[in-house]
Amino acid sequence: MKEARLYEVAGDGLVKCLTCEKTCLILPGRRGSCGNYYNIDGRLTHLGYGKLSAIESRPIEIKPLFHYWPNSTALTYSTWGCNFYCPWCQNYHLSFTHPSGSESIVAPERLVEIAIRRGDEGLSASFNEPTVNFDYVVDASEIARKRGLYSMVVTNNYFTERALRLLVESGVDGFSADIKGCPSMKKALVGVDHFKVFQNAKLALDLGAHVEMVYLVVTNTNDFEECYEWIIDNHLKYLESSTPLHVNRYYPIHRWREPQTPLEELLKIREEAVRAGVEFVYIGNTDVAEFESTKCPSCGKMLIERSSYRVTYFNLDKAGNKYRCSRCGREIPLRGRYISEKRYWW
Repeated sequence: MKEARLYEVAGDGLVKCLTCEKTCLILPGRRGSCGNYYNIDGRLTHLGYGKLSAIESRPIEIKPLFHYWPNSTALTYSTWGCNFYCPWCQNYHLSFTHPSGSESIVAPERLVEIAIRRGDEGLSASFNEPTVNFDYVVDASEIARKRGLYSMVVTNNYFTERALRLLVESGVDGFSADIKGCPSMKKALVGVDHFKVFQNAKLALDLGAHVEMVYLVVTNTNDFEECYEWIIDNHLKYLESSTPLHVNRYYPIHRWREPQTPLEELLKIREEAVRAGVEFVYIGNTDVAEFESTKCPSCGKMLIERSSYRVTYFNLDKAGNKYRCSRCGREIPLRGRYISEKRYWW
């Protein structure tokens, strides 16, 4: 166990966690809602530090990140627990379980060594919510940066501002940020401040990180017109028009049994986002490669094709660290290096 970086003593043995926006006030001998931060004698301790539930090399496109280190792989790692507990969580076996304290520990140095040995270009905190593994993610990212690896997170983006700044300072420069819904949702996650997701995404961009937003369209839950218009409006209000938006299909799982998202609904939301001015809008979880391709917003030329979470065609001109459309010269936002040849260990 490791003492947490972000907390304050609240008196009478209480501590206030400052890692996520829930800012749990924790009694002595108790945990916060995520199950990972524990009040031991008036000190906030990261109980789940280094107790990883999964370590796996995965394509960056599966996160999804389409404009960040294309065709690379990231050593993806997770722990246990969450701070949201979405009832449709596909990794509920991890997110709805808390660390017991008896699990073995994978030191962050060891994690980076595994990534290098496997030939991965970076690290990815994913599978469960990285916020609950904050102190470990910071340590691993600092080590990864020194060894020439990138670090990114797949997250609900509910960090406090202090936590988000520390993440970026540690070397995390890629965010796949989940949009859970909107303020008028009534069936689930009604206690979440959905504005915070966009505010943090803007802060991450301002700090120099790369951000892509992911909207899982859950049937009869966050798929109504008022909700997706609110999401599109805030995407353009808080972020750049070139910030990618992934409109993803939901499938029934765990505690949510609404039918899968109709393709027509996803197409309608995509068309609305493009009409409003979002330049890169993708449709995910459909296995239709056409919806995951990148075209130039100016001239319409096909620039990147993807299939099965891999880049199958790449046609961009590169000058320095900038990528441009090979036809009209329009700059295309892309972070990192395109991995043209990749050998996979699995």
